[in-house]
Amino acid sequence: MKEEFLHYLWKFGRFENTNLYTTRGERLQIFSVGVHNHNSGPDFFNAKISLDDQLWAGNVEIHLRSSDWYAHHHQKDKAYDNVILHVVWEDDIAIFRSDNSIIPTLELKNRVEEHLLSNYEWLFKKGKSFINCEKQIVNTDKFILESWKERLYIERLEQKSAFIMQELEDTHNDWEAVLFRMLLKNFGLKINGQAFYQMSAIIDFNIVRKLQHKVFSLEALLFGVAGFLEKEEDIDDDYRTSLKKEYHYIKRKFNSLYELSSGPVFFRLRPVNFPTIRLSQFAGLYHKHRNLFSEILRCNTTDDFFELFRVSASVYWKDHYTFGKESASSDKKLSKEFISLLIINTVIPLKFCYAKSMGKEENDTFLKLIASLKAEKNSITNRFDRLHLESASAKDSQAFIQLYDEYCSKNRCLSCNIGNTILNRSAN
Repeated sequence: MKEEFLHYLWKFGRFENTNLYTTRGERLQIFSVGVHNHNSGPDFFNAKISLDDQLWAGNVEIHLRSSDWYAHHHQKDKAYDNVILHVVWEDDIAIFRSDNSIIPTLELKNRVEEHLLSNYEWLFKKGKSFINCEKQIVNTDKFILESWKERLYIERLEQKSAFIMQELEDTHNDWEAVLFRMLLKNFGLKINGQAFYQMSAIIDFNIVRKLQHKVFSLEALLFGVAGFLEKEEDIDDDYRTSLKKEYHYIKRKFNSLYELSSGPVFFRLRPVNFPTIRLSQFAGLYHKHRNLFSEILRCNTTDDFFELFRVSASVYWKDHYTFGKESASSDKKLSKEFISLLIINTVIPLKFCYAKSMGKEENDTFLKLIASLKAEKNSITNRFDRLHLESASAKDSQAFIQLYDEYCSKNRCLSCNIGNTILNRSAN
């Protein structure tokens, strides 16, 4: 048993709470369990109880055994002097505050229903191949599952908002600059996302604004900072030579630029995802749209965004994937699948954060938009598929990713609506 389970029992009152008495025989009534504290200090703040009809307000500390109080050295910490009740599974020793006054103790081990204990033990039993509830999750009530997936998706957006707010601070509240950073990162996908993000930190967006009128200059800027123009001097390629000359001119003009020490890679990537192609497409996007963030705000449907992001790599890349090596000719435009990823990972989080900053509540709008996109396919969603929880849309796939990353992989079943449902199932 983990202490987290006792937090759950106390927080939700999942124990027999009639005729309560402390281990010293004091009659106990609980008026408020307090506010759950996830940081240092007592586990619950501002609880309200009565002991033998004497009202008390203060904090509650929870342990598996009373002696854990001393094991954690709380008797030496004045932050615990305001503890009015010690809630434990097993009372094995009397506990005193730093002033030697005794702390009332509530023992729970004989006050929890047997089916709740057995469900808890099953849920956290070792031997699961994917997630703790993999054998029962498919039986979750549909309404509970769907409402929880919506909450998970909004929770995911909230988490991404924290990153966006930091970017806003770094760019002095320049939404266009934040979009540039987020888009460039997500153009790199998983393999080159971090390298592309590092590039966005090197390139002041004001430089992009001044070069947007010429796609060739944007390509030179991006390829130069990526380090693709300074290496492999044996490549005999006129276009690369011209880009290098243009980059050196830009670098002299804007003396804040420098190249990545460890640039984007090609290994394990399909040619269509090579960083050369993605950077050229990115340059084309910013050449086509001078105020991209403003245009994104005006878009409301997937068709709007598919049209907005309808760009291709420049002419040189029509028959190249890398510098100096020709390939079969093809128009290397952004696919709908790739644009969908941009909408999921960049557009919606940014619009969500912007709406919040303007004091607007538009969750339904974003839920409708994400539900109109096809589900992502990755190792996590594939595992949920095998549990007969197929993702009908990107809303589902994003929710399942959030579920796995923030709950399943961290064993936070007691904070999960699905885990709670399983925990509370009766023996029948």
